[in-house]
Amino acid sequence: MDSAMEIRPLRYGPVVSFVFLAAIYLIPITSLAQGAEKEWEYSLTPYLFLPVATEGTSTVAGTEADLDLDLSDVLDILDIAFATRFEARRDRFGILADLYYVSLSMDQGATLKPAVNPELDLTATLNVDVDVRQGWLSLQGMYRAFESSVGAKYPWALDLSAGARWNYLKQEIDTNLGIDIFPGPGIQQSLGGTETWWEPVVGFRTGIEVSSCLTLALRADVGGFGAGGDDLQWGVLVGAERAFNDRHALRFGYLFYGIDYATSRADGRFAYDIDQHGPYLAYSWRW
Repeated sequence: MDSAMEIRPLRYGPVVSFVFLAAIYLIPITSLAQGAEKEWEYSLTPYLFLPVATEGTSTVAGTEADLDLDLSDVLDILDIAFATRFEARRDRFGILADLYYVSLSMDQGATLKPAVNPELDLTATLNVDVDVRQGWLSLQGMYRAFESSVGAKYPWALDLSAGARWNYLKQEIDTNLGIDIFPGPGIQQSLGGTETWWEPVVGFRTGIEVSSCLTLALRADVGGFGAGGDDLQWGVLVGAERAFNDRHALRFGYLFYGIDYATSRADGRFAYDIDQHGPYLAYSWRW
């Protein structure tokens, strides 16, 4: 929901970014114009993903619900979201860590009256709480597979990455039916729950430096391949980086993200199959 994109010349060192929901991806590509640095370089990139469209299905206890949300719908039920990315690079090799978390909730209540005799002094209240949380933590190794020669008019580079991602997904529906003639907390039921799983992830990123302060980039990754359940996650980011100096840069672009996960629980099928897309914005600091 892997959201950040960085594209920087080798002389500026590596840049990192992190894809919400979400999530959000800025593609780090360090200076294409000079030779690789021999010392370790680091970058930290928090980012924001704004899904203007979320489509798919959510399945809890074998019951499937269609999702069709725009950005205002998401913001109405959003509790908290954060995403960040850390990268360390030396020469052609690097390590990146990606952290993402989003929490959504909805509370619906209704007062019920007997349909047969509305005048009967009997009422019931029904409360439904929906809690959806998604997050991941990934660790990948990177390798600079190609970079253009020093002095090229439009230097560019290609990085390959591979590693593992730990996923967290919660879908829970809690209902409470209270009838005024019965004391106590009422009739309660909880459906769904929490699933965690590990999966492999592979990806690439490429960028071209069109000026001393502007780089265009493309990033894509895919993970899952059936590991930890019927799972497939993917993300594609198209964007740019505007560098202000050797340490600070602004990244912006458009992210496409999808997840298709399904498993079986004691209360029935548990699945989450959604596609999202929208703009992202990230800030990167390197040292």
